[in-house]
Amino acid sequence: MPTCLLDELVAVAGKAGSVIMDHHGRADARLKADRSPVTDADEAAEALIVAALNRLTPGVPVIAEEMMAGRAPAGEAGPRFWLVDPLDGTREFLGGNGEFTVNIALIEERRVTLAVVGAPARGLIYASDGMRSWCRQAGGETTTIRSRQPPASGMTAAMSRSHRDRASEVFLESLPVTDEIIGGSSLKFCLLAEGRADVYPRFGRTMEWDTAAGHGILEAAGGAVTEPDGGAFLYGKPGFVNPPFVAWGSAPP
Repeated sequence: MPTCLLDELVAVAGKAGSVIMDHHGRADARLKADRSPVTDADEAAEALIVAALNRLTPGVPVIAEEMMAGRAPAGEAGPRFWLVDPLDGTREFLGGNGEFTVNIALIEERRVTLAVVGAPARGLIYASDGMRSWCRQAGGETTTIRSRQPPASGMTAAMSRSHRDRASEVFLESLPVTDEIIGGSSLKFCLLAEGRADVYPRFGRTMEWDTAAGHGILEAAGGAVTEPDGGAFLYGKPGFVNPPFVAWGSAPP
């Protein structure tokens, strides 16, 4: 894939973010079959992103959250496909706290090779070409980001605001965690990628479009995402359902 494709993805994520912000503050949520909320903002942003990806990479399948809602588990998407969550953190969007993102990731041979995470309420964009990750504030300069080795004083855990689960908390009890940052959406991966946190466990249910873009940002920044036993965390699984995972800012202990 040409490098310029990442620039196109950043632009697409920015446009999707603008669409989302146009809907911000409107109470139009409905419940999907799995009882999770969906809004007009989710659907409008997804339509924009899917159309753009079909134009940029004709013939490459796009797996997006709302188009998959209510469908039976899909078969394999093939060796190359897109994963899209047009509005990751719909509960945060509805709650008005700004912790929601636009997630776009390219999967090749089951791994993330390009990734963009936009945080429109914060004017932030994160991107990765598979080799390095960077962050840019609206109107600001692009800054390369790197994860960190845990400080001697102890690890900082990134934890979900809306989806805390006891299994994840039990896992953290086995680590020298001394601090915690609460966040929404794929911004938790970005906290690790920026070196602001060290570990993010998630033992509750997630889908591949929830994690792929953040995973790509973190991995290219020097971190890793694994299954709890250390196994590789790959994409293109049956039904695009994730197993439990642990995101690490550095190599797992």
